[in-house]
Amino acid sequence: MSHAITYPRFLWRMMRRSFDGSWRFYSWMIFLTAVALVGLNAWAHQLTLGMATTNMTDHVSWGLYIANFTFGVGLAAGAVMMVIPAYLYDDHAMHDVVIVGELLAIAAIIACLGFITADLGRPDRFWHILPGLGRFNWPISMLTWDVLVLNGYLLINLHITGYLVYTRFLGKKPRRRWYLPFVFLSIFWALSIHTVTAFLYNGLGGRPFWNSALLPPRFLASAFVTGPAFVILLLQILRRLARLEVGEGPLQTLTNVMRVTVVLNLFMLGSELFTAFYTGGHHATSATYLFFGLHGHTALVPWIWSAIALNVGSLGLLLAHRFTSHTRWLNAACVAAFAGVWIEKGMGLIVPGFIPSTLHEIVEYQPSLSEWKVTAGVWALGAMVLTVAVKVALPVLRGEVRLEGEAP
Repeated sequence: MSHAITYPRFLWRMMRRSFDGSWRFYSWMIFLTAVALVGLNAWAHQLTLGMATTNMTDHVSWGLYIANFTFGVGLAAGAVMMVIPAYLYDDHAMHDVVIVGELLAIAAIIACLGFITADLGRPDRFWHILPGLGRFNWPISMLTWDVLVLNGYLLINLHITGYLVYTRFLGKKPRRRWYLPFVFLSIFWALSIHTVTAFLYNGLGGRPFWNSALLPPRFLASAFVTGPAFVILLLQILRRLARLEVGEGPLQTLTNVMRVTVVLNLFMLGSELFTAFYTGGHHATSATYLFFGLHGHTALVPWIWSAIALNVGSLGLLLAHRFTSHTRWLNAACVAAFAGVWIEKGMGLIVPGFIPSTLHEIVEYQPSLSEWKVTAGVWALGAMVLTVAVKVALPVLRGEVRLEGEAP
């Protein structure tokens, strides 16, 4: 049979194969589906009863949803750490890892869009920012820039992964002109999605906690911690459960990236704290509340010190080569770094920007049970997308899929 198979037929065939899995696959998908349904039910109650089901107020209008959105954008941007060594430095061992990283970026962006939808309160009013129907306000509004870069990054990653997997499925060599320009564009675009997200915050003049020129590079440094950390863990899972041949080279490269970026992330955080506490004044009030509490209000103090402990512990494990040579210690370092950045960029960044308020009032915020359910549901949706996408790509990456009628 000819190798001329259409792309829709390829997608249909690979989707059929994705449902042919082991009991582990089905158990994992059933679990994620259950969590997603719990989140969907909580979101339905939120749509019915309004944002009163959350603990957000007029004083703290961004909470757990925007915190996870910020973290998710960084996770998606971290995929570029696989692209740079693979294509800029021509590391052939990283080429398959690039596809895994791009699939992670797709799932993370979908999760980010889910968090934005949950935070809107009235998603039916989304049309207000659609060009032609509403007022897009581009290029004045930073929000419209964020809409463009996030959706653009999603489309770029869909094209790269779809084309590379499709051509490998056909047994053909991919044409560089059809994917390489998009690969280099994805490097720039990955930097832009988190830079624009940072600009959303430090462009708000009434929130001194975010008014720092160091915020965009801090966002990028933390993104290049979480992306490699997650991919290291994912590759080991795929190597053990899915028989994907992954050498030690990619894992070592990503570990070396983390050794640098964890240090940079902590250094930038320390620089911010020095500026806030050494100079003092009104601009240090939010940082004081975050780290030490303010007038008896200490809701976020355990969060941020836990994040610092996790990041420092991860750094210690990564710098001690005798630990990272053992898989369990490397995994512990990745989990600690991932959790530490999730807290630091989430509750440790978004909420303190609103406390105290512009009227110097202290209204604390703790996520409601409904918010936790919706958040878990959105992450479960992202995990389902990643699981199915990886399962579709795995047979092609392993060279197991052949065209009908082709000799083995």
